[in-house]
Amino acid sequence: MTSEQVAQQAMQIILHAGEARKHCTEALKDIENSDFAGAKEKMKLANDEIVIAHRVQTNCIQKETEGEQGEYSVLFAHAQDTLMTIYSEINMAKRLIDIFERFDQRLSQLEINK
Repeated sequence: MTSEQVAQQAMQIILHAGEARKHCTEALKDIENSDFAGAKEKMKLANDEIVIAHRVQTNCIQKETEGEQGEYSVLFAHAQDTLMTIYSEINMAKRLIDIFERFDQRLSQLEINK
């Protein structure tokens, strides 16, 4: 791949990972407001975007394993770092939905039993 192609691929990863982060952040705001259905929908959007970013990365790696040499790119390294960071944020947000949804259910049960 040419350096221009590597840069284009890196920007695609950053773009889609950034969209995933935006949806993840919106989901966290929904969690704050106990809107778990909204949070889950936003997490689905985040997941859709992170999958696209991951596919771009995987495609680049596969090309290299097939012998298509690309030169090292700080931008591509940054894109991969961004992808993995946001992937971790998505995993944490998914867990937070589960945790707070269970907490909310327990709290509701206590209020009913009063």
